Amino acid sequence: MTTTAAATKLGPADLDVLADSFELSLRAGNKAPRTIDVYLDSLRQLSAFLRSAGMPTDVDRLAREHIEMFEVQLQERGLKPTTISVRHRALQAFFKWAVSEREIQVSPMANMPAPIVPDKPVPVPKEADLKKLLGVLTGKTFEQLRDAALVRLYIDTGIRAAEGLGMTVDDVDLKARIPLATVIGKGRRPRAVPLGAKTALAIDRYLRVRRSHPHSHLPALWLGSKGGLTDSGLRQMLERRCDQAGIPRIHCHQLRHHFAHAWLLQAGAESELMALTGWKSRSMLSRYAASTVAERAAETHRRLSPGDRL
Repeated sequence: MTTTAAATKLGPADLDVLADSFELSLRAGNKAPRTIDVYLDSLRQLSAFLRSAGMPTDVDRLAREHIEMFEVQLQERGLKPTTISVRHRALQAFFKWAVSEREIQVSPMANMPAPIVPDKPVPVPKEADLKKLLGVLTGKTFEQLRDAALVRLYIDTGIRAAEGLGMTVDDVDLKARIPLATVIGKGRRPRAVPLGAKTALAIDRYLRVRRSHPHSHLPALWLGSKGGLTDSGLRQMLERRCDQAGIPRIHCHQLRHHFAHAWLLQAGAESELMALTGWKSRSMLSRYAASTVAERAAETHRRLSPGDRL
């Protein structure tokens, strides 16, 4: 928790003082650690901006224009629209909490629209590139077996990066009729995702070599040299393996898009795709499907062409 309030003797309604109580509320609400970090970091950035500009930092003295000036400053710093949108939603959550706790009567963001995020389709990896990527992961060392299992897991299930990294050894059931992996999604909701035969085989090979790892006693499924594999470790691994394969660098989010595209291309049911990916809103389905809808439409036309039937 923050210690700024104690050090500077701020008023009880100061943003930095309320940050501690807000954090406690988030933890009590079982918010994901990453979500808590983003919310608190957004609040800290707002507080720092207001102080540097000589503006009030007491929550009951803030108005819409203070938040708007903060977001304009983020734009001027060159932050991406998606990042600014994340900050906006985080601050909305804080002021909503402040209202519920009767720190203020009305949120300064009550009638403030969210920043516009231009549609920017995520590039979906080509199957040929994914085959090249898997082609460099055929060795028998610990890292090669781990990386092969990880890459296949993300390709085969479309799970989020954090969902995969959060898995424990007990979250894999390779003995089931259909091998399964259990992940914890957004909202701390668990869900089971089926594993294909090749993915299950890759994970089994990894589990066998994992037994000899110095940190094999840890519950984390994916291990690195210092313990559980981290976000940065996963990102660096993918970058290194893509460079070895001679393909454009790929991140996990692109593999999630590829999973959605491949599922829909094979006429998989949208409701089943939502269940597998952990989406609760159809808007997410539309967003993920948008970047490759033209390709799927062309493939469908190839199969169903009215002209070719005459």
